Amino acid sequence: MGGKDATDDFEDVGHSTTARTMMDELYVGHIDSASIPAKTKYTPPKQPYYNQDKTTAFIIKILQFFVPLLILGLAIGIRFYTKSA
Repeated sequence: MGGKDATDDFEDVGHSTTARTMMDELYVGHIDSASIPAKTKYTPPKQPYYNQDKTTAFIIKILQFFVPLLILGLAIGIRFYTKSA
């Protein structure tokens, strides 16, 4: 429990006499509460502004994927239709 007063935690557990003797031997000192830094509140980073231009880029990527598939499907359909006729 670095940087924290553990006296209350020690007392809550209900240690034996041997443990209390060891605490007296290993006792370092008091913590000056004025020297403890104040806890800082977490502030999440600001979210970037939504760029609406990305929607057009997304549409272009979708078209780049589906147009070749459409052409391939059309070619296979024409090949199948002309072969059976």
